[in-house]
Amino acid sequence: MLQCTAFTELPEMGARVALMGLEDEPGEATEAPELDAFLLCELGEHEEGVEHAAQLPSVSASGGRDLWMFWTDGDGRRKFRFAELLPCPAVIHRLSVKDGDACVLFDRHPAAHSWDVTDPLADLMAERIREEVRRDRGDGGAEGVRGGRP
Repeated sequence: MLQCTAFTELPEMGARVALMGLEDEPGEATEAPELDAFLLCELGEHEEGVEHAAQLPSVSASGGRDLWMFWTDGDGRRKFRFAELLPCPAVIHRLSVKDGDACVLFDRHPAAHSWDVTDPLADLMAERIREEVRRDRGDGGAEGVRGGRP
C-alpha cells in the first residue's frame, strides 16, 4: 500500500503547547525538540473522511505514549488536533520468532501497519543515494590508482 501523500504546515504554537503538556521523567527537565515546518501523513492511503496523522518528535514520551498531530480539510479550513497515544502493539516476524519489526504507528490506527506502507519518494531518494555511493566508491578507487596512490 502506498503512503498517503497529504502534508500540512505545522502549527508551531499549537505543537509547542502540546509538547509542553507532556510529562517529564521524574527529576529530568527536557529540551524542546526541533520541529519540521511541514509534516507528511504517515498513514497508508486512506478514505477521504479519515484524519491524516503525523508523529511529532518528543524528547520524553509520557507513559510510553507518543505525541501525534491529526488534521482534516473541510469547509475550506484545515483543522488540527494533538493527542498522546500508545504505540500500535502489532509486530511482524519475518524470519525469526525472536526478532520482529514493530508497527511505528499509533494504537488502533486506520489502514495498514507501517511495514505494509511504502513511500515511493523515500525509496527513490534511497536508491539515488546508493547510486551516488557506488559511483563515489568506483570513481575514488580508479582515481587512487591513476593518481599513483595505493
